[in-house]
Amino acid sequence: MDGLLFWHRLQFGFTATFHYLFPQLTMGLALVIVLLKGLALWKQEPRFHTAARFWIRIFGLTFAVGVVTGIPLEFQFGTNWARFSRDAGGVVGQTLAMEGMFAFFLESTFLGLLVFGERKLGERMHALAAVALFLGSWLSGYFIVATNAFMQHPVGYQAVGGALQLSSFAAFVFNPWALVQYAHTMTGAVVTGAFVVAAVGAFWTLQGLHPGQARLNLRLGVALGLVASLAAAFPTGDQQGKLVARHQPVALAAMEGRWHSGPYAEVNLIGQPDVRNQRLENPVPLPGILSFIAYGSFSSDVRGLDAFPPDQWPTNIELLYYGFHIMVGLGTLFIALMGLSALLLWRGILDHARPVLWCLMLAFPFPFIANSAGWMVAELGRQPWLVFGLLRTADGTSHLVHPGQTIFTALGFAGLYLVLGLLYLFLVSREVAHGPKE
Repeated sequence: MDGLLFWHRLQFGFTATFHYLFPQLTMGLALVIVLLKGLALWKQEPRFHTAARFWIRIFGLTFAVGVVTGIPLEFQFGTNWARFSRDAGGVVGQTLAMEGMFAFFLESTFLGLLVFGERKLGERMHALAAVALFLGSWLSGYFIVATNAFMQHPVGYQAVGGALQLSSFAAFVFNPWALVQYAHTMTGAVVTGAFVVAAVGAFWTLQGLHPGQARLNLRLGVALGLVASLAAAFPTGDQQGKLVARHQPVALAAMEGRWHSGPYAEVNLIGQPDVRNQRLENPVPLPGILSFIAYGSFSSDVRGLDAFPPDQWPTNIELLYYGFHIMVGLGTLFIALMGLSALLLWRGILDHARPVLWCLMLAFPFPFIANSAGWMVAELGRQPWLVFGLLRTADGTSHLVHPGQTIFTALGFAGLYLVLGLLYLFLVSREVAHGPKE
């Protein structure tokens, strides 16, 4: 990889990873707010309104930082990835524009009504505003995922004069890859939101603060977290894995550090990929599991990296391998923690199980790590392609921006994001310390 390409990729990867810390939480909290508003209308109990107001304030802070950190990504399409924008903008520009014009403004408008309009709107209209916020937030997510899905599995296009143009809007928007990837992405976002809600409930319970709200948030977070963690593994994660096996088999081989083709392919719980010698060191294999996950049969043949030319291998197999195993490992721990918490909740002793409450309180950063690792797997697995099979990443950069400029602006983003991140943590911590306003 040449220096220019490396710095372009590093800058985009850094800014995209930092930005996605915020949308994954807002998309998860949007569902939490809708559930709380629905429960408030159904049961006519003020405590649900109180909890909804608290999370609307957290949503507002997170949304604001998400908007600020998302703007540089739009500019980088033009500055750092000009040839990609020229060659693929006729397709991906559709969903990127729709995300900004429709979904973002829908979300922004109804967030304002939720924050400032409760007294004037009344209970039902305020609940409908929460539903509109949820739709705007999740629609925004779909347009971004549909854009990425085209880069993973391009459909609905035609090549005209060396550039990609849209030939079927329906095929592009309802790309099978987009539908599966969206379901998996949204369940990941709900996992993040649920863990944050459970962590706040656990913190208040451990501190003996706001007992009614602490119990409510703890129960909602655990119940939602268990359902979302299971759904992230099956069926959404399972279907995503089958899509990768079908359309990007070389990425699947790299994700598992599989060098040689054959039946009864194993899943390795742990191991260290040695790319130079084409082997996996110190593996702990589960024979046949990868064959079953990919093709539904323990004896199915799964192609290894030796079945593909080296110039089609992902460019960073080690990082891809570790990113995949971090995502899967954390997802398994999420199911275990939420399953144990749900069992204690069912038995009515979760409020007094302090070790589990400490685990719930301290676990909230890990869904952010798992979601970031998941996106890392998607992006590293697609390499060396920017649009899989059509446009190589090396052919999508801007020649007019040299490495010195990219490093300079990346350092600027790092400084800005450090300040924004500290300010965000301060404001959110202050809200959690103040607690819900009755």
